[in-house]
Amino acid sequence: MSLEESTRIIGRLGKDPEARYLPNGTAVCNFSVATTRSVSKERSANCPDGWKESYNKRNWEVTVWWRVTVWGKQAESCNQYLAKGRLVAVEGEVNGKAVNGSMYPNIWTGTDSTPRANFELTARQIKFLDRGNGNGHSESVEDEPPPGYVETPESGIPF
Repeated sequence: MSLEESTRIIGRLGKDPEARYLPNGTAVCNFSVATTRSVSKERSANCPDGWKESYNKRNWEVTVWWRVTVWGKQAESCNQYLAKGRLVAVEGEVNGKAVNGSMYPNIWTGTDSTPRANFELTARQIKFLDRGNGNGHSESVEDEPPPGYVETPESGIPF
């Protein structure tokens, strides 16, 4: 990850956002976002280090956690409308250790003695990618037919 570039991620919130206000009244909101990368087993027969087998057993995947910080009015909106499980797109700058022009994650050992890592991202722009029901809780993104709907040959005709 290069220092000069803005970073864009798409992922789901790992828990509800946490907001606070600074003494000057500025809102700050923090939340975690999980992004997942996967590679087909057809392309890579052996599991890459640190990756795991996907639930469908067809891919290898790795999850990267991002600690996101949002400021101002956008922080207030995130606190009001986001919740665990919501899908978001975040654009901003990565904070962390730089070595030879590349960013590296914060690394620590969890309480279960498992090595863990995450990136910190100061957001400039947040986009809510799925629908919520107005109180911050996620709803299904798929459109479902209304109760009592029956599929008929004419149902698929667009006119």
